Amino acid sequence: MEQPNTSEQAVLPLEGILVADFSRVLAGPLATMTLADLGARVIKVERPGSGDDTRNWGPPFSATGSTYFESVNRNKESLCLDLGDAGDRKLARELALRADVVVENFKAGAMARLGMGYEELSADNPSLVYASISGFGSAGGAGLPGYDFVVQAMGGLMSITGAADGEAMKAGVALVDVLTAKDAAIGILAALRSRSVHGRGALLEVNLLSSLQGALANQAQAFLGTGTVPGRLGNVHPSIAPYQLLRCADGPLAVACGNDSQFAAFCRVLGLPGLAAEPRFAGNPERVRNRGELVLLLEQALADAPAALWQERLTAAGVPAGRVAGIDEGLEFAESLGLEPTIEVHDSTGAAVGRQVRHPVSWTPPLPPRTQAPPSLGEHDAPLREWLSGKS
Repeated sequence: MEQPNTSEQAVLPLEGILVADFSRVLAGPLATMTLADLGARVIKVERPGSGDDTRNWGPPFSATGSTYFESVNRNKESLCLDLGDAGDRKLARELALRADVVVENFKAGAMARLGMGYEELSADNPSLVYASISGFGSAGGAGLPGYDFVVQAMGGLMSITGAADGEAMKAGVALVDVLTAKDAAIGILAALRSRSVHGRGALLEVNLLSSLQGALANQAQAFLGTGTVPGRLGNVHPSIAPYQLLRCADGPLAVACGNDSQFAAFCRVLGLPGLAAEPRFAGNPERVRNRGELVLLLEQALADAPAALWQERLTAAGVPAGRVAGIDEGLEFAESLGLEPTIEVHDSTGAAVGRQVRHPVSWTPPLPPRTQAPPSLGEHDAPLREWLSGKS
């Protein structure tokens, strides 16, 4: 088979796709930033004067604005439109009709009342891909406000997060918004592919609750398959042992023994080679049943050295293990592996204004880099208004 020429640079796969972004906060903007990173032209419609809610979410603030807003809005153009004003609403509708993709996360029915629901727009633009993002769907949950924190609570994620004897706990990032953004982007890409074959667009409805429950994976299936409701186990895996944080001389170490051979290697490194042969620990089901005894023996051995040393020894033996790192250390680790986790972004003059976490997929041949910093509020108003009003 002929090998690809890695010296060539690929064309951005979504070049020529226009996205009208009527979303705000996290799930919608992250989905549209994904499309922008892949080459789409994304025009972000914002409220005059205040813009996206997250422009004011801080601290922390960087030299150029809210770091929350900046995390999900690069490679976009900002257009301020007052959707309560007839003239601005006409421009917004014109943008939606010119677009290949519309993304919105207004309350159910709001876009239709503005004359920009899917039915209204697709009648004039049948090839439109329209993604509507909500908290709890457009049926019985239409009136419920959809915030990640509340969905983590109501959808079950908090019930399995946190210490076994502690209170329910949210994830350390707005994980449900992130999952929903990825589901929305996947759906949009699939709809664009379908459109290229069949010529018609589609209405996609994505909601935070469904995205969360789709991501509960083995935990949801444990309930569906057995009727037993999973609970909080802290850092312990419900079905694998040892697969948790274990105490060393100076702090915790994450150890993930996914099979019997890894557990046997773990025991050898700890100087406990006979442990893996004991009937109470010989197989994973036995280790899960006898987890308390096992952890006690393992932590007694681990107490002889610091976590960094155990990580080095276990990694050399093929046992997955790692210290608990801060975000700074995690980025440094990725950099040391050659993963290039960040990119430098630039303002409209080409000046570098900071760094951001890059789009996580690497391509061969490499894609042309898109490094436009998140826009200031209304930065592109003048040219976009001219374009939409037919003056340019």
